[in-house]
Amino acid sequence: MRRTDRLWVMFSRLRSDIQCILDRDPAARSTWEVLTCYPGLHALVLHRRAHWCWTHGLKWTGRFISHLARWATGIEIHPGAVIGERVFFDHAMGVVVGETAEIGDGCTIYQGVTLGGTSLYKGVKRHPTLGKDVVVSAGAKVLGGFLVGDGAKIGSNAVVIKPVPPGATAVGIPARIIPSRTGESADVTHSEPKFTAYGITQEDDPVSQALRGLIDSASGQDHQIALLWKAIETLSANRTSAESAPDCMPGDAARSECFEAERLNQLVGK
Repeated sequence: MRRTDRLWVMFSRLRSDIQCILDRDPAARSTWEVLTCYPGLHALVLHRRAHWCWTHGLKWTGRFISHLARWATGIEIHPGAVIGERVFFDHAMGVVVGETAEIGDGCTIYQGVTLGGTSLYKGVKRHPTLGKDVVVSAGAKVLGGFLVGDGAKIGSNAVVIKPVPPGATAVGIPARIIPSRTGESADVTHSEPKFTAYGITQEDDPVSQALRGLIDSASGQDHQIALLWKAIETLSANRTSAESAPDCMPGDAARSECFEAERLNQLVGK
């Protein structure tokens, strides 16, 4: 590739990196501000130099550039890591990206994230591969040589040790997987997909979802029991005496619904 072509590719990629920050960070006010004040952008630019050195046999030089980038930005990216286009390291202080990690196009990575390995063997795939448009939230740890599918989200402080399907959400320690709905991100409720900052929404907590399911089931059973007792009253010979007892009396038949499903759902965040 000629020098002019290389310069064109470099500036085109830089322009794309700046634009993705302007698109995803409402605090970014201008191209100049992004270019001068965003350490995530600086880390990416330095990583590309380090990665070029690494892939061209200049291992020490690549590591040294990576070391300087870590000192300057607080973001540690091994020069062997592969990073795609339009990747945004938002804030990103304390991010660690391992040697065999791969980050796909359009990913967003927040502060304190670790893309780490669980193996001590050299020459093997030890670190995760992120597909396209993955969001890894603050403090999350993704550990192992597995795939995180396109459009997946990793919740804050989650510890992911197994593959995440495309569009799914992983939350908790160890992470529990919430499958996608119709192949899209787990929180999509509109026809157009939207960006979810920090990779988590109210519907992405599996414990909350389980509790809401139990509450809805109990509420339905309470309703059915009330209907059954009303039918029994109608057929009972002691209907008059039964109606004189107050509803929901302990030890008596509940003829009205007493289960406060709406209040309980509010407590678990519905």
